[in-house]
Amino acid sequence: MTHASQTPLEKIAIKTVKPTEYLSNVHPVWCPGCGHFFILRALTKALAWLKLPKEQIGLVSGIGCSSRLPAYLNVYGFHGVHGRALALASGLKANRPDLTVLVAGGDGDGYSIGGNHFIHACRRNMDMTYIVMDNEVYGMTKGQPSPTTPSEWQSKLTPNGIGVARFNPLGIALAAGASFIARGFSGDPNGLTKLITEAIQHKGFSLIEIKSPCVTFRPEEKEWQKSMRSLNISPSSNPAEAAKAIYSSDGFDTGIFYQADLPIYEPSNTPCDAPADTLAEIEKDLSV
Repeated sequence: MTHASQTPLEKIAIKTVKPTEYLSNVHPVWCPGCGHFFILRALTKALAWLKLPKEQIGLVSGIGCSSRLPAYLNVYGFHGVHGRALALASGLKANRPDLTVLVAGGDGDGYSIGGNHFIHACRRNMDMTYIVMDNEVYGMTKGQPSPTTPSEWQSKLTPNGIGVARFNPLGIALAAGASFIARGFSGDPNGLTKLITEAIQHKGFSLIEIKSPCVTFRPEEKEWQKSMRSLNISPSSNPAEAAKAIYSSDGFDTGIFYQADLPIYEPSNTPCDAPADTLAEIEKDLSV
């Protein structure tokens, strides 16, 4: 059948993209019941809805349970080192601005060793999406407290609690200059799909903090399902209003807290007109 003779329904069918088309043949090894499974599902649904070509997507991650994500998607992926995912992704976006750049990480990888990269990625506001799977614990390395763990949480490693105030990712992102700041919940896959879709469509640095229960080391987080509020937050372009919503939230509100049209850092890839110095010339300059 030629294109000209196709019926409208047949043309629609040709344009349909299934979420499973974005999955690789690698089976996830997360613990049964882990919230990350639902994040993977929501992400593939968002990519399918946007009909993004697989070869035009770059997914970068660091280290941790969340950072296994590139292996499970049939897109270009890069599994980097601990805390450096945003630095790698920034370099990718700078050199390939045509790509849809996604970054996956966790609360430990992104906010602890990767904290400085997080702040400056927000400040640069490059056009990419940072998906942080926050379970408030180091799951891969057996349950140590992370930057977002509540100070009163007790464990074998912290029997008397942590005694340190928890990190506020959304507040830090707002202060640092991110132009899209949202919170989602892995147990609300439809709402999460909507948030991821809007984050990818947004022009600028998008942060989605996704509450994702760790059923192994934080089994009490299963109760989050009873407290989370689905997309009850409406976006504001006013930093003061967004700050009020962020700092008055108990952590169970979801939606877009802040979305604004801010300048995007787009480094020029145009070669310098002047010829590069030779090694001998550089050595001569340094010897003076």
